[in-house]
Amino acid sequence: MRRTASILALILALSLTLAACGKDGGGSNQAAGDGAGGGTGETVVLHVLENDTAKAEGYLADLLDAFNEAYKDKGIQAVDANMDEFTDLATNGPYGYGPDVLYQANDQLMRYAEDRHILPINVEELDCYETTPEAAWDAFHMTLDGQVYTMGVPVNVQEPMLFYREDMMPDNWQERWDADGNGTPDFFENWCDLYAYSKELHDSDPNKFGFMVSMNNLYLASPFMLSFGNYIFGVKDGVTDDTDIGFSSGDAVNGLWALRLFAGQMNEGCIDDTVTLNRYEKLADGSYFCAVSTPDTYSLFLGNLTNRYKQDGLSQEEAEKKAKENLKMVEVPAKMPKDGDLTRDSASVPEDGWRDTVVMGGVNGYGISSYTKHREACMEFVNFATSFDMIKLRADTLGIAPTRSDVAAQSGDTADIIFQSLSAGRIYLMPSVKAVNQIWVPCQTVMGDVAKDPFRERQGETAKYPGKAELQAALETIDKNIYDAIHTLAG
Repeated sequence: MRRTASILALILALSLTLAACGKDGGGSNQAAGDGAGGGTGETVVLHVLENDTAKAEGYLADLLDAFNEAYKDKGIQAVDANMDEFTDLATNGPYGYGPDVLYQANDQLMRYAEDRHILPINVEELDCYETTPEAAWDAFHMTLDGQVYTMGVPVNVQEPMLFYREDMMPDNWQERWDADGNGTPDFFENWCDLYAYSKELHDSDPNKFGFMVSMNNLYLASPFMLSFGNYIFGVKDGVTDDTDIGFSSGDAVNGLWALRLFAGQMNEGCIDDTVTLNRYEKLADGSYFCAVSTPDTYSLFLGNLTNRYKQDGLSQEEAEKKAKENLKMVEVPAKMPKDGDLTRDSASVPEDGWRDTVVMGGVNGYGISSYTKHREACMEFVNFATSFDMIKLRADTLGIAPTRSDVAAQSGDTADIIFQSLSAGRIYLMPSVKAVNQIWVPCQTVMGDVAKDPFRERQGETAKYPGKAELQAALETIDKNIYDAIHTLAG
């Protein structure tokens, strides 16, 4: 009861703060009415912001249809907010143009939470509360005046994963690429063998590539940026310290060296967003052996591979069946050489010569806008959207790793694997602070530029980062630019 009272007190404080904002008290663009069902006889209309994949694959339409059918006699209707998935609630909300409910990654939702743009949620009231692990709730916790508030409701956990085609595996992988005989190819276990297989594949056919990722993407290429004892922000007295920026700390330079090396086995599309945009098509047509993406894009890979099999003459049913059989999703290799030298024979690396791979991860979930006029109706929607049936449908449609344990138990072992990695420290959750918004551009600029070096050399140009001294300086530039963006240039 004490926690509920605290939440209600904070909501009241937010309401008073926002009362002078925007049109008609800063409410979103909805029909009039209070409470879950409006109270005036009019229908409450909730504007829901979802991600583009959920919209493109039909999940959002299914969710809205199901909710509207269930609540057709209760005076609540939910509609697509028809906004970009990364809409700026802070800018649009006060003027009545923001969504009532929004689905975002934890770093985005908590950025809004710091400036009171989303409401705290009494999560004990939700159906998903008992089945969602504490690690997922932690991503949406905010401490204010010594009190911990929950600002979002987890839906799925994310980390960069490897997608590949089972039918593109080398015929002799068990003899050539399974030294320990454990039934898992070595190139899915350590980065030296993934580099070696990628080089062998590309050398045999210049149009084919092994491992592919946009090297300028901090999230997707995070194994090279977070596996060497470095970090994003430090922690002081149990609180994230955005004055302590650690991309250049530890042995981070070895990770950037590994990034530079692997870029040399890719095409020039790795220096920008090209691979991120074409990975679904290129994996399907066999140009890429494996590509990095997140679990919630499974359906996009599946759709492209299905279409490819149809082009080969299979029926829709046959193509879908074959695509489901052959499309695989696994974690990135768990072992990275400590010195970052991917060209080494993995057999020559001693047991203590490896580091555990660390990737950036996040938890996606729902938040409720502080500018909504219908908090209780929003709670009804969030409770419905995070129910067993809707999360199961989301998992079946999009291939997510659900945070609800009861759904995860019926959706394969991906969620269990991800939570095990999270517990083991192999997933670095995006910090749930506003300052994380300033890390992307400085990292993207340097990572893309470093990845370009092998292509400069092929064209007879001088490399910008010929050795680790230059790479270390680049990492220190990242730290400085992030610090300046947060503390010097922020106004």
